[in-house]
Amino acid sequence: MAYASGKHSLAICDRCGFRYKYTQLQEEWNGFRVCPECFEPKHPQLEPVRHLADPEALRHPRPDVPPGVVAGAGVVRTIDANSMMSVTGDVIGSEFSQDAATGEIGTVTVVIS
Repeated sequence: MAYASGKHSLAICDRCGFRYKYTQLQEEWNGFRVCPECFEPKHPQLEPVRHLADPEALRHPRPDVPPGVVAGAGVVRTIDANSMMSVTGDVIGSEFSQDAATGEIGTVTVVIS
């Protein structure tokens, strides 16, 4: 469908109500047709840009290992009962072998009245 150009038409500003030439009116972001004096561009805060979260960690990290150290062997922690201090090996861990281990937690006494 063809429309007329409106070069001889008059129109009323939706904001101030004054009469202007139809070709002078501008359309705003909210659909109003307003005169050049009343025209306001859309403020950027009305459509905020979506920001994704900043990456904080690597997906599959690969830490640096000093040469000659076997990684993945575990960290050996021993506690000296006399000094109550925790003694550890290096950060990566050291290899060890053990045939058997024993341990005990303690006793539990249940009193039913």
